Amino acid sequence: MSAAASAVKAPPAAALLRPRARWGALLAGILLLAGVGLLSVFIGSGEISARTVWQALLAPAGTIDDATIRDVRVPRTVLGVVVGAALGLAGALAQAITRNPLADPGILGVNAGAGLAIALAVAFLHLTTIDGYLWFGLLGALATAVLVHAVAARSPSGPTPLRLTMVGVAIGAVFLGMSRTLALLHPRTFEQMRYWGAGSLADRPAGTLRAVLPFVVAGAVIALVSGRALNALAMGEEVARSLGVRIVLVRTLSISAITLLCGAATAAVGPISFVGLMIPHAVRFLTGPDQRWLLALSLVLAPVLLVSADLLGRIVVRPAELQAGVMTAFLGAPVLIHLVRRSRRGAL
Repeated sequence: MSAAASAVKAPPAAALLRPRARWGALLAGILLLAGVGLLSVFIGSGEISARTVWQALLAPAGTIDDATIRDVRVPRTVLGVVVGAALGLAGALAQAITRNPLADPGILGVNAGAGLAIALAVAFLHLTTIDGYLWFGLLGALATAVLVHAVAARSPSGPTPLRLTMVGVAIGAVFLGMSRTLALLHPRTFEQMRYWGAGSLADRPAGTLRAVLPFVVAGAVIALVSGRALNALAMGEEVARSLGVRIVLVRTLSISAITLLCGAATAAVGPISFVGLMIPHAVRFLTGPDQRWLLALSLVLAPVLLVSADLLGRIVVRPAELQAGVMTAFLGAPVLIHLVRRSRRGAL
């Protein structure tokens, strides 16, 4: 067994769901997402009664409260679902192609790379609309993924899971620092993007969802249809080749999907970490290593985490708010520490 494969202990058989139960888990996840979505619409930093919310949704009267519900809370919730799904799928793909439980678009520096590219576009090209800087986010995500893998591959032992993680964290920290420096050097330009830098679903410009949705859908389709090939790849390259899997094509498609998903998500709401780390890791203890189910459940449960984090951020410091990126960091840091400790025991 390779060092990468041994990094994660196999979940005990009793913890895994049987094939029929997986469909039940998927349905439960969808219902949970619907419930969290409704809570996100009904609960905000401001006090609006449940009756008023229902009226705004079913029979709007054109009041200020109606506008708050229909034009602010509903789009914010839908955006959280789309971005959460993108981050969950990207994290599952990153863990699959690296066979590394610590892989995550944030930890591997991909989100920071997309953020730096967008910051450069804002600072020097004065692009402050998502239609303008979206392509820079996609390019930055792709360039960072290639850079991290290239630097990690220079080791005599190759791009091992631990080395990929260390290089990704280092490059991500550098890129994040550069982004913050640009914001300090161009404060007026970045004033309208200050919440974006912390990772926020609030105050997103009109058209954000429309701009990123096609890229997220394309990335999601690529990810979901790659599940069977990723299962074969998990058994080793030789086995995958014997089964007719085109390894280079699978990895290229996976990186393309990660680029689309992370670039679009980061352009929409800023860099948000840990969602793609926690959810696939948790799902693996229910489904086992079957990438088809892991991807499907990550698609549903990652938005639950992101929307819940955003909802919690509205409550804890009411009437002010904490950005979703801050809340996911609070939730994700203990998980990362736990994974690192387990990885050491697994002799990464």
